[in-house]
Amino acid sequence: MIEIERKFLVKSTAFMKEAVKHNRIVQGYLSSAPERTVRVRIKGDNGYLTIKGQSNATGMSRMEWEKEIPIEEAEQLLALCEKVIIDKTRYEVIVGIHVYEVDVFTGENEGLVMAEIELSSEEETFEIPDWLGEEVTTDKRYYNSYLSKHPFRSW
Repeated sequence: MIEIERKFLVKSTAFMKEAVKHNRIVQGYLSSAPERTVRVRIKGDNGYLTIKGQSNATGMSRMEWEKEIPIEEAEQLLALCEKVIIDKTRYEVIVGIHVYEVDVFTGENEGLVMAEIELSSEEETFEIPDWLGEEVTTDKRYYNSYLSKHPFRSW
């Protein structure tokens, strides 16, 4: 499956009033090589193993494979992950026909608030809410795999 997404910084907490749900996410990387990342994630009561390929030239698209795994196995795999474990709360906010996933990071990445929107094509148009800030889709510093090695608080 090809994932097409755009990433933005968030400039206010106004999105919280519009959120339809939220979950805590804890994730780590078994591999964060640029050609492929292998991620373990616990979201709510579910565990996931995800492999993502390298981004294309626009930085918006890449191959993604994900499989749900038992939470006990996800917890065991998290113990094998690289350096910093990502800890965040994800808010889902419906804007027009799209869902923005807004991540409020804690721990080593505290202070970072970022929104992602998944699209069906790179050319698809979408509504931009007032709380959305600068686009950082092509800035690799905002990839979770980068944040696991170079936490936001150390910038």
